Amino acid sequence: MNIITNTLNPYFQRKIFITLSMGFVSGVPLLLTITLLQAWLTDEGISKSTIGLFALVGLPYSLKFLWAPIFDAITVSKLGRRRGWLLFTQTLLILSIIALGMTNPAMDPYNVALLAVLVTFASASQDIVIDAYRRESLKDEEQTLGASAYVLGYRIGALAAGAGGLILADYMSYQMVYTIMSLIMLYGVLITLIADEPKSDFIPSNFEDTVTRPFIEFFNRYASINNISPDRLKFLGERAKINRRNVLENFLVTPILILLFILLYKIGDTMAHSLSTNFYLDTGFSKSEIGTVVKFFGLFATLIGAFAGGLIAYKIGLYNSLMIFGVFQAIATLGFSVLALFGDNLYLLMTVISMENLAAGMGYTAYLAFIANMTNKQFTATQFALMTALMSLPRTLFSGFSGYLVEFFGWELYFVFCSLIAIPALIILSKLNKEIKI
Repeated sequence: MNIITNTLNPYFQRKIFITLSMGFVSGVPLLLTITLLQAWLTDEGISKSTIGLFALVGLPYSLKFLWAPIFDAITVSKLGRRRGWLLFTQTLLILSIIALGMTNPAMDPYNVALLAVLVTFASASQDIVIDAYRRESLKDEEQTLGASAYVLGYRIGALAAGAGGLILADYMSYQMVYTIMSLIMLYGVLITLIADEPKSDFIPSNFEDTVTRPFIEFFNRYASINNISPDRLKFLGERAKINRRNVLENFLVTPILILLFILLYKIGDTMAHSLSTNFYLDTGFSKSEIGTVVKFFGLFATLIGAFAGGLIAYKIGLYNSLMIFGVFQAIATLGFSVLALFGDNLYLLMTVISMENLAAGMGYTAYLAFIANMTNKQFTATQFALMTALMSLPRTLFSGFSGYLVEFFGWELYFVFCSLIAIPALIILSKLNKEIKI
């Protein structure tokens, strides 16, 4: 009993509860522009190719590093730098969700796309500040625990928007569903008001500190050619030139490998999810079955995965957990191919969803902890936004073409493709572990 109590005690800290709650309000908007919007478009008779292209409305998630420096440099209210921006982005998010719900996809799909982009822009902006808040309010050794709590909250939020939204859509209009979801987001405003503003030892004061230094620092952290003076290069002659070239290779290669790993680690899992609602409907499941089994049944597995992922990563190390969870994710994705072969089987759906959500919860927890460890607290918002933007790029850019891949391959081979495409990330991870301590 003492072992269990000691294990769970850290999760009852106030700052961990705040982290979990912020994960919740981060998870709701994403599903409103993916799962729920997919169902709405499908019910309106929109083609698969067009639905696939709607994944591109999530592009702000991949470009958020472009405006992230604003959140590091400017304080908009007396609430503080982080809480002030949280309140601003959450207000914009609530209003944009209401506006999206008032559209009509059959009459004007372009207007739907435009307002969906506004929702994702506001959501991406909120995520920038939430990530920065979590990184700055938790100690380095608490980042894995914080990532675990964030994922738990995120998945509960995804459940509210995905499962809850789909079930409600069977009994009321989508317009009403989106209004209800906007009201749920008021919880985020409450959390922002009661949260403590994190302390920061460094606040950018000029353009260089705000825009350029976060990127330069990330690359300089691993190697710097400035350590070799021009006089020293001249004295050493040709040998110095070779040394300089080798240093330059390290200067570029390691940071680029880090960014490539972030880009590719979840690509297979993300692409498998990009048309999941359409896949379930095509397979023969009703919206209520999707909402009940896929979301509620999968939630339990996800919560276990997020919780266990944090504990396992703490025990066996980040590198080992990333490698194991990555392989598990690939295997779990293959389960969708099996489901596509056997068709409308509720018990098989439960099994596949449990495996997939367990793997996703574990992988995402270790993934976020890795990203947190790669950032410098002096430039939290900008560096975290750059890395999480790369993380979301497959969901927006690559997933935009998923509809065409399904029409070309069919559901079975498409999910096999999603499983195999994640392998390069594990190869990169192995090389990275030789260069830096993960």
